Amino acid sequence: MSDTAEIKANPMETHSALPPEETERLTTEIIAGLKTVFDPEIPADIYELGLIYKVEIKDDRSVDVQMTLTTPNCPAAGELPTMVENAVASVPGVGVVDVKVVWEPPWSPERMSDEARLVLNMW
Repeated sequence: MSDTAEIKANPMETHSALPPEETERLTTEIIAGLKTVFDPEIPADIYELGLIYKVEIKDDRSVDVQMTLTTPNCPAAGELPTMVENAVASVPGVGVVDVKVVWEPPWSPERMSDEARLVLNMW
C-alpha cells in the first residue's frame, strides 16, 4: 500500500493513553466536525475531498492536524486552516488544536472519497 493510500484510508492517529472509549468518541466527533468544513468553491467537505492527511490526538487532549489544499493557489488558503482549527476545537474535551498545511504528498482527485465524487459528479 502506498503512503498516499495509507493516509487516505486512515488519517486519524489514536496512539493515546486516553481510555479507548474516549479516544473513539473524540475521533468520531472530530471527523464529524471536519465534515462541516467546506472549501467555499467546492460543494464537498474537506474530509471527503481528502484534504485531511493526519489527525493526532495526544494524551493531553491536544490535537495536531496536517492538511493540504487542492492547489497552492487556493483562494481559501487563508481561511481553511482556521476553519479546521475551529471545527476541531469545538469538540468537547479537545484541548489546543494545531493545524499545519503541508504540500507532500500533493493533493489529487484520487484522494477523494466516493461520497465526494458523487457530490462533484466525477464518476
